[in-house]
Amino acid sequence: MRFRRNVDLDPSQVEDRRGAGGLGLPGGGIAVGGGGLGLVGLVIYLLVATLGGGGLSGPLNNLDGSTVAQAPPGQVLGEECTSGADANQREDCRIVADVNSIQRYWSGRLGGRYRVAKTVFFSGQTDTGCGAASSDVGPFYCPVDAHVYIDLGFFDELRSRFGARGGPFAEAYVLAHEYGHHVQNLLGTLNRRTSETGASSSSVRTELQADCFAGVWANHATSTGYIASLTPADISDALDAAAAVGDDRIQAETQGQVNPETWTHGSSAQRQRWFRTGYRTGDPNSCDTSRG
Repeated sequence: MRFRRNVDLDPSQVEDRRGAGGLGLPGGGIAVGGGGLGLVGLVIYLLVATLGGGGLSGPLNNLDGSTVAQAPPGQVLGEECTSGADANQREDCRIVADVNSIQRYWSGRLGGRYRVAKTVFFSGQTDTGCGAASSDVGPFYCPVDAHVYIDLGFFDELRSRFGARGGPFAEAYVLAHEYGHHVQNLLGTLNRRTSETGASSSSVRTELQADCFAGVWANHATSTGYIASLTPADISDALDAAAAVGDDRIQAETQGQVNPETWTHGSSAQRQRWFRTGYRTGDPNSCDTSRG
């Protein structure tokens, strides 16, 4: 995946808190999706069950490594992520370009119903409208403040812990999935009952629809003006990432058995199927996961 070198980026759609830490203040909502990444969804479920529906919390675990900004928070992106050429050189600028592309598509699709949602880069822990969150939670969307939160070190975890090949478009898939939850929130279809589990639960259907919405954006990605071209290898990387974080694969690797009754995001095959559906049709109306 390459970005158009001369396209202007909009860093204002991303808030950079890397290196800033958090205050651990309680919140009033529940984060949704957990990155749509299998085990992370189970972590969120356990945290919510433990805290009785309060905010998110957890031990500090800085996964960001070399991606932590050395300059004061919020300065680096505005100064160094200004064009597609920057996105072709730097990971954080690439994520800015992904966010810009995803939001341009959905803004055009939904018109006046769309509201820009910021992505927040953080390291270690941060405060959200859904409570205090640490890096162990993984990428997630908070419907209370309508922000996407991500420690960029998660992309290393995607490869080392979940066994995905990784790659720029695998990263774009993760962001597009989270913005799929934002679209659900705007349309009033977002399921916030994160304690519900099972292969046919509304939680799984919600996550699979977000995968489908990610595929819809992928179909239109080059038409947004940010991405110059996508190759079959790019789409393969996204599908590989979706499979790597299927509930069945995570359970088989961590528990030695598969229990569909505890699924929160869907199987590897389901996640790939719904991403493919969105990518093949390019139509959000094809993403009715309630029909199986």
